[in-house]
Amino acid sequence: QVQLAESGGGLVQAGDSLRLACAASGRTFSVSQMAWFRQGPGKEREFVAAINWNNDTRSYADSVKGRFTIVRDNAKNTVYLQMSSLNPEDTAVYFCRARRGTSVFYWGRGTQVTVSS
Repeated sequence: QVQLAESGGGLVQAGDSLRLACAASGRTFSVSQMAWFRQGPGKEREFVAAINWNNDTRSYADSVKGRFTIVRDNAKNTVYLQMSSLNPEDTAVYFCRARRGTSVFYWGRGTQVTVSS
C-alpha cells in the first residue's frame, strides 16, 4: 500500500503562485509514477501533470503548460506542484495519485485551491 497526503492548498488571487505538496509513505519503493489531477466545481476529474520515477520524464495538460511545474524530492518521498499565474479556472480540488507498476493506483484525499478574480 501507498499512502498519500496532499497539502498547500488555499485561497489566492488571480496571478498569484502556490505550491502543493504530496507526501508519500508506505511501499514507496514500488512507485513508478506520481501525478496530479484536479476536479473543479461541477466538472470531472482531469489530469494536470505527471512525473515518471525511473527517468524523471514529465508531462502536463495543455491548460497548465508553462504555468505549472511538477518536481520531486526523492529524499522526502514528496512531489510538488508549483503553480504560477493562477486564474479562476484553476479553482479545484487537487488530488495526488501514485502508480505502482503499470496498473495499480493510489489516491490522496485532495487539497482545495480557490483562485479569486
